[in-house]
Amino acid sequence: MANPLQQFVIKPLIPLNIGGYDVSFTQSSLWMGLAVISATLLMTLSMRSKSVVPNRWQNVTEMIYEFVAGMVHEALGHEGRKYFAFVFSVFMIVLMGNMLGMIPYSFTFTSHIVVTGTLALMVFLTATLVGIFRHGLHFFTLFLPAGLPIFLA
Repeated sequence: MANPLQQFVIKPLIPLNIGGYDVSFTQSSLWMGLAVISATLLMTLSMRSKSVVPNRWQNVTEMIYEFVAGMVHEALGHEGRKYFAFVFSVFMIVLMGNMLGMIPYSFTFTSHIVVTGTLALMVFLTATLVGIFRHGLHFFTLFLPAGLPIFLA
């Protein structure tokens, strides 16, 4: 690898064109799948024994769970429990993607703006839709200072 930026080039592993669109299985797709599989395996295998005195893997998963649960509770209060699974899933995908990216000669899919932008757009749309369903069109007035004349809005 002569060029240091060569590691960021997305290479197709299984080329596939459907209807004129390139939907190839790339190394980015491979590492995203590995991140999902590793997160799933970490959570299921470490919590399999469920002992009162946790082993080290159960301890790690409980620490991750408590960290995200605390973060959701601080930001959203008691009602944040509804959104915990979504936040925890996004957290684990980003965590595993970054951890797998630390392996030498691996591919870090979170280094691409398309991946981080898609995750950010997903979170933004979810938060906006929840706000609209909960508050109606009054949701948009939450972004304006109190007492602002309507012609400045």
